[in-house]
Amino acid sequence: MFLKALKIIALVFTSFIVLAALYLWTPDKSKAELEKIYSSPKNAYANALGVKIHYQDTGPSKNPIPILFLHGFGASLQTWDAWSEYLRNDYRVISIDLPGFGLTGEDPSGIYTDQRSVEVIEAFLKELKILKVVLVGNSMGGKFAWQFAARYPDQVVKLVLISPDGYASPGIKYGKKIEIPAIAQLYRYFFSKTFLEMNLEPAYANPKTLNNALVNRYYDLMLAPGVRGAILARMQQTVLQDPVPSLANIKVPTLLIWGEKDAFIPIANSDDYLKVMPNAKRVSLPNIGHLPQEEQPSIGLAALKEFL
Repeated sequence: MFLKALKIIALVFTSFIVLAALYLWTPDKSKAELEKIYSSPKNAYANALGVKIHYQDTGPSKNPIPILFLHGFGASLQTWDAWSEYLRNDYRVISIDLPGFGLTGEDPSGIYTDQRSVEVIEAFLKELKILKVVLVGNSMGGKFAWQFAARYPDQVVKLVLISPDGYASPGIKYGKKIEIPAIAQLYRYFFSKTFLEMNLEPAYANPKTLNNALVNRYYDLMLAPGVRGAILARMQQTVLQDPVPSLANIKVPTLLIWGEKDAFIPIANSDDYLKVMPNAKRVSLPNIGHLPQEEQPSIGLAALKEFL
């Protein structure tokens, strides 16, 4: 009798786990449906080293030196919409979904190292026959921007770094992979909008900035085909190198834009850049967090315009 009761309990428990998994399971969204929402006539695709890069190209096409925007980790080209809308009156403005994010989706090579990403950006510019750019990057995109400027100095006329990544955080060592918990693999199959919102909130000094439309956009594009697997692969493959030698070799005029209430990469980190970059200056933004282009676009844009 006891054994029979135990079997019934086990069956009920197993059924509960299966039903919970089915309820929480989060499949990828259709790319065609996402394109209907997050694409426009100004958007297109370009092949760069086998990666089908999704990008937006606006403003005067004959402008010989466009602005190229690079978004941060987990974001997409839409993070620049407010700035692009304004700047396109006077500048050619290009924003891209970096490999592994947005409608670009996964890199068929499966390689997500920093070096690979920088090489893909360079190949993208070649595909569009662009010789020089003003390069603007936020967070992870800022890291790619300064790495690009160090590697291809003749292709960058001005550099704008918005809370850039690159220096190791406490507990992380240069030259070593970051340990990713095995449980993180479940992220491929189960992904809650509530969980995403909790992780996005610290990016903004004013929590009211994170409205439903913004959360929905991040969530939808996180569910673009292959993106979650690509994000996990990038986390597993990223190995930080001491940035000082590369930063010290960047000679182009550089603007650091930093929110004073950045909870992701504190503004104190900007001092590390200013110490080693010979032509860098900083603009600090009061009461703004990690994403000034989303939180208070006009304030960060004013600093960018003056620099341009």
